[in-house]
Amino acid sequence: MSSQRRVTGYRKKFAMVLAIAFILLMWQIAAWSLPDFLMPGVPTVLERLWNEVQTPAFRIALWGSLTRLGGGYGAALLLGIGFGLIGAVLFFFREVLKSAIIILQSIPSIAWVPLFLILMGFGNLPIIVVVAIAAFFPAALSVMNATESVQQVHVSAARVMGASRLGMLRRVYLPAVMPELITGAQLAFGNAWRALISAEMLIGFGKGLGRTLAYSGETADMVGVMTNILTIAILAALIDQVILENLKHRLLRYQYV
Repeated sequence: MSSQRRVTGYRKKFAMVLAIAFILLMWQIAAWSLPDFLMPGVPTVLERLWNEVQTPAFRIALWGSLTRLGGGYGAALLLGIGFGLIGAVLFFFREVLKSAIIILQSIPSIAWVPLFLILMGFGNLPIIVVVAIAAFFPAALSVMNATESVQQVHVSAARVMGASRLGMLRRVYLPAVMPELITGAQLAFGNAWRALISAEMLIGFGKGLGRTLAYSGETADMVGVMTNILTIAILAALIDQVILENLKHRLLRYQYV
């Protein structure tokens, strides 16, 4: 019986190519079945995307979205990992935080937008905060759940050797939770990306991919709508596969030997 548990190397890349080809095929079949003004074909959208990429407006919108994503996602990871690790040594704090997250994560991140608009006004800040909230929950939960599975013998050995609480976090808990931490970071990115696009569409402030998508919908520009949807999907896949997956392989090299 084979002990291989994951697809790696060229087979994984081939699987990704097959998934992309299947999605594009379904899209093109829908375009053939519907009028052009309702569903433009793949070649038409790709041509529009190529032209858009070369315009300053596209680069401004892209930079605006990535800046907001970086601020919200980065803050969520720092707070999520920090609070998750603190919960490893402060058990009551962990239970309180976990209960709060379970309650709050049931609220769609987009539902926070009206509240933050009233409190913070129009600008980048309410979008960044919405992104941070969306990404914080999976990041913190993944770390807290992982700390609960740390072997007690390792914790006891560190205490016997005189490790402080800070030392326990650095030497015992952080290395032990690293796989779940990376997985939580990937889940948090998915939440952050969806919250970013939704908030930009709803708030309509400044330049961003979400705002560009909303404008295309308001003007009934279906080629523009599909172009923006394709752009959003490509960027999400690139960030996840090129940045987060490579980081995962570097930090968890021993799992891919």
